[in-house]
Amino acid sequence: MSTKAMLLHEHILDGMPDGVVVLNEDNVVVWANQQFRRWSTRELGVDSGFYALMGGPEILGPDFCPFNTAFATGEPSTTTLRTQDNRFFRVHAVPLADSEGNEPQLVVTIRDVTTDEQQLQKLAAIHKAGVELANLKPEEVYRMDTESRVELLKSNIVHYTQGLLRFDVVEIRLLDQASGELKPLLSEGLDQEAAERPLFARTNGNGVTGFVAATGQSYLCEDTTDDPLYLTGFVGAKSSLTVPLVLHETVIGTFNVESPKPQGFSDSDLQFLEIFARDVAVALNTLDLLLAQKANAAQASVEAIHSAVALPVDEILNEAVTLLEQYPDQEPMLKERLQRILRKARDIRQVIHTVGQSMKPAQAIPVGDSAQDRPLLRNRRVLVVDHSDEMRTYAHAMLEPYGCSVETAHNGVEAVGMVRSLQQVGGHDIIISDIDLPDMTGYDLMMKLKDILGVVPMILASGFGWDAGHTVFKARKEGLHAKGIVFKPYRDPQLPDAMETVMAWVKSGDCTSDTCG
Repeated sequence: MSTKAMLLHEHILDGMPDGVVVLNEDNVVVWANQQFRRWSTRELGVDSGFYALMGGPEILGPDFCPFNTAFATGEPSTTTLRTQDNRFFRVHAVPLADSEGNEPQLVVTIRDVTTDEQQLQKLAAIHKAGVELANLKPEEVYRMDTESRVELLKSNIVHYTQGLLRFDVVEIRLLDQASGELKPLLSEGLDQEAAERPLFARTNGNGVTGFVAATGQSYLCEDTTDDPLYLTGFVGAKSSLTVPLVLHETVIGTFNVESPKPQGFSDSDLQFLEIFARDVAVALNTLDLLLAQKANAAQASVEAIHSAVALPVDEILNEAVTLLEQYPDQEPMLKERLQRILRKARDIRQVIHTVGQSMKPAQAIPVGDSAQDRPLLRNRRVLVVDHSDEMRTYAHAMLEPYGCSVETAHNGVEAVGMVRSLQQVGGHDIIISDIDLPDMTGYDLMMKLKDILGVVPMILASGFGWDAGHTVFKARKEGLHAKGIVFKPYRDPQLPDAMETVMAWVKSGDCTSDTCG
């Protein structure tokens, strides 16, 4: 069909829910229907490039040059675009047959597939979160007593349930197979009376939770005011969703979420929660929460001392470094005393760490989980930059058993000072920073350290949220290693693996000030 003939049918194309455009060989839009004009970020005019009209979207593939491919091969080509406002469009380009000898053109259809893509992304993220839970093996948490193991898993479940699934009210109960009682494991957002209410795996008289545990079937309560099974979880709850925790075809507990909105959960929410619940059940089994043994008393004592001292020592270091940075022209005697404080604080940490290693009984350490298994991390100086006390404390707990000397900073300014303070004695071997610090981004910190060090052995840590500043993307353009990104909360072996990879890369010489942060 000729272009002229197509334009005669413009009113038909304008009624389509998909965008339709005609492109020339320069990717300029020579005609567009009303739907495409509505999606366009600017007015259609002379020399209006397709990608410019779409706001400069990211091309996700599979064909990264779909128009060139269609022109060159004479065959249709398809790709997916992501726009700046995080919408997804499926683009299909077909060469336009024209018997009148006109210049080659393409007919391009554009379909909004945002909902489908976001569903796929969420499924992938939920699967990843579930795998992270299940990868928490007992060998990874041997230093924790039973309560600490439970608290670790509980915090992870709440983190993913609220941050990824967007469910704020959460309750998990574990089934005592002998008595049939559903014992509370965690409760977030529920009224205390409801959280402590005795419940059993029975179809009657024990609410939706008891019914789900007894039947092994998920239950969607769309209206709590008109449901015979529902028992109040929190004042104002209007709907709930409960799924069983199933392991090897056996119900081991229940996972319940509630909403203040009637019909607050969709079929997709049910699917997502069932997927996540399966991984939670695996994680519970892996950690063996119900039968976890008590930690060795001597080991627990050493770690309690270290946990109590780690952040206060870091605070001393931060304060001394801040004074040195803010008052560089101070008296030589005062400057020397501050530097002596830095040395003594670091000595204190090293002494505690050395004593702890000598007191730790060998039989309390599982096979394959000692510093001997990661020689590349032994005696390495690590700087962790994060505004969260919890994350800085956890970094100490995870990395120091491998023989690392860990220091922490609250923000980018402190981190720069800490790096300067250690330069004369070799500097830090690896720097781990959150991508979103109180005073700057992880990318900004990387560039400041690059001015000081030239080569920055850097790892950026990210949650599962949206990276609004495109920190990771910009850092990678400046040379951040492909493995130099980890997810929070820190995971073993994800973080140690990344540290070893980046340090080996820097040591190999493949990383220079021009190619590496």
